[in-house]
Parts: sequence; structure tokens; C-alpha cells
Amino acid sequence: MALVEMLMPKMGESIIEGTVLKWLKNIGDRIEEDESVLEVATDKVDTEIPALEAGILREILAQEGEVVAVGKAIAIIDTEGSSNEPKTVTTPNQVAPSPPAPAPVSEPASAPTPAVTSTGAANEGRFYSPLVMNIARQENIPMAELDQVPGTGLEGRVTKKDIFAYLENRNTAETNPSTNTAPVAAPAATPTQPIMPAPATEKPTPASSKPSASVSGTNEIIEMDRMRKMIAQRMIDSKRISPHVTSFVEADVTNLVNWRNKMKDAYKKREGENLTFTPIFLEAVAKAIRDFPMINVSVEGDTIIKKRDINIGLAVALPTGNLIVPVIKNADQMNL
Repeated sequence: MALVEMLMPKMGESIIEGTVLKWLKNIGDRIEEDESVLEVATDKVDTEIPALEAGILREILAQEGEVVAVGKAIAIIDTEGSSNEPKTVTTPNQVAPSPPAPAPVSEPASAPTPAVTSTGAANEGRFYSPLVMNIARQENIPMAELDQVPGTGLEGRVTKKDIFAYLENRNTAETNPSTNTAPVAAPAATPTQPIMPAPATEKPTPASSKPSASVSGTNEIIEMDRMRKMIAQRMIDSKRISPHVTSFVEADVTNLVNWRNKMKDAYKKREGENLTFTPIFLEAVAKAIRDFPMINVSVEGDTIIKKRDINIGLAVALPTGNLIVPVIKNADQMNL
């Protein structure tokens, strides 16, 4: 038999890890080429991962709920060949794994990670992923408090879900200080002020990993799934770190409407898609940013970062009802 390692694929430029949501196949099941084997969640999207070769699923190396780094083996498939040594098969846009390294949980806490405000000694035997460390830094969580967050990952590792659940419970406790018991399921809070660190002795119970619903009186309480929690968190981040300004200016777009009406039938026939006003507005925004570059800046401390690249986020609705914002990079260099 020939054993092939199935690796965690790279599903985006900034994606460094993925969470195994659900295995669609069990050990011993026959798998066809391009057949979906498992569901994986990242910061950007939830997707199914197909097999690159047909065979039999011999071993599952990553359990449901486990966070796996890009390029790490998640399963072994027997392709019914002649060799007993596992070989590695990479998926499109996948990063080939480096030589075997010690498991992340065994690395000291001094591994290169974004800085986190520290008020005490860190837990020397606990590993935190760069993503968790970055979230902690953004939310002003000191290392001493981070060490108190309950972990549900491998060997007690704190996952992205754990730290978001901790923040949600901590914010609920701050909003309702007189409440002794937690509600059945609380909607995500949307504070307009930065969340301040809570006492390190607080130990909230992690939120359930599976959405559930219950009825209280005449109201139905629905617990958010992972995607909706992520959307809520991004909206909170946007409200806290981005200036919100509204301005209205009237413009005569008669020529624009006439041009679209003239071109839309030919475009539909050629591309198979409707010609909407959206790409026209995107091109106008890109040109405006190029003409007024001080719009494309960010503030860090006492400095202003002027960005050369013009990248535009476009809100896109998914069939599930969720909303994501893919980024169009170097939009000013693209045609209509």
C-alpha cells in the first residue's frame, strides 16, 4: 500500500492556520479523488477540503475543533500502492511543510509572537499561537490574564474560539456586574469604548462550540455560530479603530447611466454576468484615493502611516446569510 499525507491547505495569503470543523469521512471509508473529506474554518471563510488522490482513509491526525497550522498533516490516505512509507501531497496554493519540528504545545512561551502587555510572569509551559497573541494584544489582555483563559485545544491550548468566548463573557460580566449567573445565551456586545482588562481571577465558562436555540417567554434566543461571532468581532474592531464619517454630495451621473444601459446587454452576453454600478463605483474610489493619497493612511501612536498600495474591501453576502469582506488588492491598477 502507498500512504499519502493529506495536509492543511493554505486558503489565503494571510491564513496561517485552520480549525477542523467536521470530518465528512470516517477511518476505513473509501475516498474518491476530489471528494470532500472534511470541513475547515479560517478567519476568512468556512470550506470543504477535497482529497487529491483516491484511496482509503487510514488515519485522522487532527480532531474536530483542533487548530492546525498550514502545511501540517491532518490525515493519512492509503492509495493502495506498493510502498509503506507515507508521502506528502500538497493542494493548490498550499505551502509545502518544512522538516519535522517539535509539536507547538512543547515550545516555550518565548517563541516569536506579537507583544502582549505583561503584568506578571508568563506561564512557561503554555504555548500561544500568533493569532491568539495578536488578539490579546489588540484587546489589551495582559499575559497574566491570558494565562487564566481556559483552553479547549490540544493539551489545553487556547484557541481563537476560546479567547473570543472569554472576551464575550468578560464584557457581559462588566455590563451586568450585579448578575450572579450567566444568561443562557447572550448576544455579542457592541461597545464603543476600548475593552479594559478585567481582574485576572475571573474564570468564565467557555461558550458552546455548537449553535443552539432556546425559548424564553415569547422570545427565541439563538446562539451565534462561529462565522457570525467573527463578523460581530470585526464590526466591533471597525467601530473602535476606524473613524466613521458620513458625507453626502450630489452628482449628475446621467452619462454613466446611459453608458451602462448601452453596454449591459453585450456585457451579459459576453461575460454571463450583469453589469452593475458596483465596479464603476470601485474604480471611482480607487482613482479618488490615488488623487488624494492622504485618505489612505492609518495612525499608529504619534505617527501617520501613508500607504502606497490601494486595497479596497468589498462586502459580499454569502448564500447562508453571512457577510464577508474580500479585499481587492492594488485596485487602482485594474481596469473596469
